Amino acid sequence: MVSAASAQWTNTTAYRRAVRALLMIMPFPAVQLHIQDDQVTMDNGILQVTLSNPQGIVTGIKYNGIENLLEERNTLDNRGYWDLVWSELGVTGTTGTYQRINGTSMEVVIQNDEQVELSFNTTWNTSLQGKLAPLNIDRRFVMLQGSSGFYSYGIYEKLKGWPGFNLPETRIAFKLSQDWFRYMVIADDRQRAMPLPDDRLPGRCQVLAYPEAVRLINPIEPEFKGQVDDKYEYSCNDEDIKVHGWICSNPPMGFWQITPSNEFRSGGPLKQDLTSHVGPVNLAMFLSAHYAGVEMVTVFADGEAWKKVFGPVFMYVNSLPEGMDIEWLWTDAKEQMLEEVGNWPYWFPASKDYPSQDERGTVRGILSVQDSYVAEQNLPGTGAYVGLAPPGKAGSWQRESKGYQFWTRADNDGYFTINNIRSGKYNLYAWVPGFIGDYRYDAEICVTSGSDIYVGNLVYQPPRDGPTIWEIGIPDRTAAEFYVPDPNPDYINPLYLDHDRFRQYGLWERYAELYPDNDLVYTVGSCDYHTDWFFAQVTRKTGNTSVGTTWQIKFMLDSVNICGSYKLRLAIASATVARLEVRVNDPTTNPPIFTTGFIGTDNAIARHGIHGLHWLFSVDINASKLVQGGENTIFLTQSSGGKTFFGLMYDYIRLEAPPVSM
Repeated sequence: MVSAASAQWTNTTAYRRAVRALLMIMPFPAVQLHIQDDQVTMDNGILQVTLSNPQGIVTGIKYNGIENLLEERNTLDNRGYWDLVWSELGVTGTTGTYQRINGTSMEVVIQNDEQVELSFNTTWNTSLQGKLAPLNIDRRFVMLQGSSGFYSYGIYEKLKGWPGFNLPETRIAFKLSQDWFRYMVIADDRQRAMPLPDDRLPGRCQVLAYPEAVRLINPIEPEFKGQVDDKYEYSCNDEDIKVHGWICSNPPMGFWQITPSNEFRSGGPLKQDLTSHVGPVNLAMFLSAHYAGVEMVTVFADGEAWKKVFGPVFMYVNSLPEGMDIEWLWTDAKEQMLEEVGNWPYWFPASKDYPSQDERGTVRGILSVQDSYVAEQNLPGTGAYVGLAPPGKAGSWQRESKGYQFWTRADNDGYFTINNIRSGKYNLYAWVPGFIGDYRYDAEICVTSGSDIYVGNLVYQPPRDGPTIWEIGIPDRTAAEFYVPDPNPDYINPLYLDHDRFRQYGLWERYAELYPDNDLVYTVGSCDYHTDWFFAQVTRKTGNTSVGTTWQIKFMLDSVNICGSYKLRLAIASATVARLEVRVNDPTTNPPIFTTGFIGTDNAIARHGIHGLHWLFSVDINASKLVQGGENTIFLTQSSGGKTFFGLMYDYIRLEAPPVSM
């Protein structure tokens, strides 16, 4: 339905410029605020947003001649809201008590012709212990003159001395009207008409391996019959969640959630999260354990003080100008996203906890890679992910959730600039596509208001002992380059027939169908990892249980250096209660020469992710275990069984010879 044609983009840009020119001579009306006992309405002449008073739940959005874009079949507190999941300190897992955040007081922070900012406060005290998360939460809603949308941000604070607790998740959710919004857009190549929420009710669907995944057997609209609906099929990396939303065809209009910065999100740019899904639901995820597991649950100690600002995010609405195709709505939303990104940090938030641009700093530098077995000279850190995050060990950023993170990509020459950094103490981290491992700059970086810090020429030395004998895959922190099978025809999402095939439901079942009697065997030199290496090492169904599997890598060695040790590098893209054991030339060796122990709870196999948290292991192989002039076999056993979704995905595997004099 919606394309990204360059001509349409040009038309959109011209239209937006014409609107700005018109505003210079015909300004929009002033922002109005209407306060009643139980509700408050912000109105700028383009849209009206109504919130419950003092709860701060968005109950209505009036726009484009429609009284309410939100689902009026829902109760007032189930339309547009902030929520969280929390648990008592010491509780394990990623679940807990659900809490919809309701304010106990409302304050008008700013009210003038150009802007209205409202504050809805939730204040905690010891009488609420065990009932609500021990947080003071100040949620802000902002409407600007001439703006086709509204902003929201929140300040979460745990005071010193308050009890500890776990915070697995917090977000903003909007439940849009199913009568109006039927077409969902996440990206240029990820957009489609969606089933109705009633299609997920008993009698209309078959629940699959977990409640979120259903097969539609009697949908209201026959075109969806036989398809799978699962909200996890629409997840994205945080770096790619900048704008997503829904389109109404009659009258033609869109509702979009725009996130102009990832500084307040957890886990770095590769952390995956939900976007939009059947409902129609539109989400702004701030903290979650999705695709990471318990390691991404934020844990606060007793007495620990903490404060963090989430947002602002922008809820943007648009309608179709006369003469434009409906594709314009998505094109315009993308251009609005670029405008919001360019305006970050925003000038208008009134909270002192949100620093302005002149209160922030910049860090610049050059990153190169030194690997003498790849090139004699240092290589530029082309495309490197470079970021600032709270101090920690190399790679700790992907498990960090309390602080702020600031990331960029290096250019082709390794130059990088990180702008708009909040004041604070950070480590500089990096990883370079094409190389294994994580970089951390040794010196702690202290960013202050207006600072411009040049860290100079940084050199990353990736893990390496000796020359490469063979390698499988590409070190890019995903399993995307490996073989993803065709889905079972009974479990199809037509959106992913020709791209992102890993997002189809039930691919884990295809392994046993492709390897019914014996597990995967990969022969170096004759096999191709694009077609011969299954994307996930999953369990195999045997009777009423699931058992681990053993994969083999076979290779020849013309000679063996008996004076040195060989090194096996195992980069893991995802792990869910996995236990990887490594044996060489004897599958019965006990104990194995290496085991990871139980690792990971990211659940990426079940949730159609091609990666979760990243792991890197280095295994020493004594030369005496290798065969010279004959065939060698490395046995990779994922021994954890009992559940369908236990398993792992590989990112990259490399065998290195002992070091040689350079």
